[in-house]
Amino acid sequence: MKNLFAVRLSELLKENNISKRKLAKAINVSATSISDWSTGKVQPTAENIYLVAEYFQVSSDYLLGLKDI
Repeated sequence: MKNLFAVRLSELLKENNISKRKLAKAINVSATSISDWSTGKVQPTAENIYLVAEYFQVSSDYLLGLKDI
């Protein structure tokens, strides 16, 4: 099973021209965490999924691959 969170996070970062460091600072996590999430090495907590969704104004379901919009 493909890690859609990692794929979608990477896409959102690229589409919005946001660095991993900028996102990390905005949601108060380390840049290493963002890097690990975007490669699929580590899964974020539910709280961090929520924070990423809020930052990019997308749903958690979208980030998790449950919905395509």
